[in-house]
Amino acid sequence: MTETTQQLPQTGGAKPRSPEFRLAADALRGLRQDLFHDAFAYRPLPPSTADGPLTRRLKGRAREYAAWSPHALITAIGLLAMFVATNDEARGAGSNLILGLLALVPVLLTMVRPIGAFWLSMAATPVATALATGVDDEWPWRTGSFVCHLSVLAIVAIRTRPRTAAWMWALTAVYGIGATSFAGGHAFGSNSAQMLFLSALMLLGVAVWQIRREARQEVTAQQTVTAHERSRRTLLEERTTIARELHDVVAHHMSVVAIQAEAAPYRVENPPPELERAFVTIRENAVAALTELRRVLGVVRAEDYEAPDAPQPTLADMDVLLANVRDAGLSVDKAVTGAVRELPQGVELSAYRIVQEALSNTLRHAPGASARVEIGYVLGGLGLRIVNGPMPEPSLVKPSPGAGHGITGMRERVSMLNGEMTAAPADDGGYEVTVFLPVPSASEGEA
Repeated sequence: MTETTQQLPQTGGAKPRSPEFRLAADALRGLRQDLFHDAFAYRPLPPSTADGPLTRRLKGRAREYAAWSPHALITAIGLLAMFVATNDEARGAGSNLILGLLALVPVLLTMVRPIGAFWLSMAATPVATALATGVDDEWPWRTGSFVCHLSVLAIVAIRTRPRTAAWMWALTAVYGIGATSFAGGHAFGSNSAQMLFLSALMLLGVAVWQIRREARQEVTAQQTVTAHERSRRTLLEERTTIARELHDVVAHHMSVVAIQAEAAPYRVENPPPELERAFVTIRENAVAALTELRRVLGVVRAEDYEAPDAPQPTLADMDVLLANVRDAGLSVDKAVTGAVRELPQGVELSAYRIVQEALSNTLRHAPGASARVEIGYVLGGLGLRIVNGPMPEPSLVKPSPGAGHGITGMRERVSMLNGEMTAAPADDGGYEVTVFLPVPSASEGEA
């Protein structure tokens, strides 16, 4: 008695369902969701996008009208079904009008209420059969109803999903076989077999097209995500590179400050205690700042990163860079305007890297073209302009594709210094990069 009482809560008093029952219940639930739930819901057919292979070639008003081509095609199909349904002189004008509307309205309804259009086509089929007069082989679909129902199945299948198309085909088969049996005939003695074969073939083609379209959309979405992630990764890599270079620059200066602060008291004869304590404090702060700098920026260094043996390049090394580029086959000129002066090392390093990347892009994307580097020392900072001409035709060397990482790195360097940059094709077919890096004056720095 106790064991029975303990087992009842575990089963809940309900008999376990068989797999067949659950499968049937899921199928009926899918049928109700696809064809009965909100069957006459308003779902207008939106205009098509203008990115098709044919619409892309159109311009102006013609391209706007092309967006409504699906609606025009559906209307033409409906008119065709109406013409087929009324093409019988043996019937009266009233019967032909009703039969034409029964073939036209379901097709047009697919543009606003697709599931409702299927049910209307199913309901219109026996009505059209009862009104029409014709040979016995047009059973249970008359010619107009045949064209109408096939069109409705295709349009609704395109607008919904493959499972809905399968349910519509199943209900069409049930109606066709049932109507044939009710009339005392056989399934292959009527046009039910033709309807089921043609509709199955057509719905299979629609399902394959939908699957390919969804797969193409998924691939496009994945490519977009991949490109976004690649761009983010490139951005992080460029920032890491900049952080490494600035770490070397700043660490050098902080080390110089610490050494000078330690040696300064020995350069003064009998320095006062206050001055010695001040230099000690300066050195301690410089060492502490250097330690924190190495700790924070050290995390961005890769495990295989090695600090450069030589100092970071500056604008004074520009001639060496241009010589290397000329050896690679690029004809490049340099022009310097303004009073040449020493700039902060971060600005000089960024300017050097920007010119270096711009010339590398010219070698990569426009082999054989000539380039010009303009460096302008102005009152508020440094101006750079790197421009290359078009690639000569014909060219023995083909341009190599790139992912735009060089432009990303240049923009990061300019943004870090609160500068401005433009990179765009030139009027003559070449490419131009213009950069301005602000440099505060001595009075602003002291303030």
